[in-house]
Amino acid sequence: MSRTDLGLAEAPAAAPALFRPITIRDLEIRNRIWVPPLCQYSVTERDGVPHDWHLVHLGSMAAGGAGLVIAEATAVNPAGRISDYDTGLWNDEQAAAWARITRFIRSQGAASGIQLAHAGRKASVWPETVDRRGSQPLDEGGWTTVAPSAIAFDGLRRPEALDEAGILAVIEDFRAAARRAVAAGFDVVEVHAAHGYLVHQFLSPLSNLREDRWGGDLEGRARLLLEIVREVRAEIGERMPLFVRFSATDWAPGGWDEEQTSTVAGWAAEAGADFFDISTGGLVRDVRIPVGPAYQAAHAEFVRGRAGVSVSAVGRITTPEQAEQLVASGSADAVMFGKAMMRDPHLALRAANALGADAAHWPPQYLRARPEANDGEF
Repeated sequence: MSRTDLGLAEAPAAAPALFRPITIRDLEIRNRIWVPPLCQYSVTERDGVPHDWHLVHLGSMAAGGAGLVIAEATAVNPAGRISDYDTGLWNDEQAAAWARITRFIRSQGAASGIQLAHAGRKASVWPETVDRRGSQPLDEGGWTTVAPSAIAFDGLRRPEALDEAGILAVIEDFRAAARRAVAAGFDVVEVHAAHGYLVHQFLSPLSNLREDRWGGDLEGRARLLLEIVREVRAEIGERMPLFVRFSATDWAPGGWDEEQTSTVAGWAAEAGADFFDISTGGLVRDVRIPVGPAYQAAHAEFVRGRAGVSVSAVGRITTPEQAEQLVASGSADAVMFGKAMMRDPHLALRAANALGADAAHWPPQYLRARPEANDGEF
């Protein structure tokens, strides 16, 4: 399926590439500077309900000019939380709290997305915001984790292998969460199939040793993701964009890799996904990752070229010039700024100034701070 078939259209190349709007299905996003899901581990009542921190965290980036702001990995059921400080979307109270946040993001001219997730065998741990060791099993108040096979993530408890009924229940939970995402006013839904969480666990031959229809060959290991994509698409309708986040490689011999990612991305596009958010790693500990500037962008470019789909790049992309090159060269269709955006929620406004773009989306309250009103000083 081509990019045109998926409903992707692009504006004329008048502005810097990073500031050209992009249309995905019925959604126009004002630029290609996007905010990836950034776990905050800040739910105070351990009930999955986002609150003022989430409003300010996400809202500041929308006010700062980002085109798309995607909320953190949000659990589709209680057992799918990484920690009990995670946000959720398994009940209507959570949806109502998210609606307050999406309204503000929209009021700033940005689009809002939410990443629907299930942590699988990496659930029930302490977050770094509470225990600086991070990713240690909860000693009190923990829960039984699940996975495709009863193989523990190094340092965590052994999970239970999901049976057929359990797998079907997870698919239904993704569908129900997608329904609440629509009710909450999100513009984009993303399925989390990366970073060693449940869907990635099914995809990788290192964590999925099943011999039934949910394992074995690539088609079997991809079945959970594709069923989730079909069910989420059926729930959100034809007008709303659906993203999938992949880890393009496990960085481990015999594991998930770019070729498999590209094949499954093509299948996911046929099943109803529109856009692919390409990261790497997370399935196994202690692998050697060649971290450096934009170190994951080549993986995004590979998937884009091999599968013929639209992708975003993420990972150590810190400057407007880096991002502009990635989009202008066709390596990626958008760039996710994670830690750089946390350091500077107004990064998009700064990038517009650096690249000479006319597409700076300044809040009226901040107009007197624009560089042209201050002798060009940002």
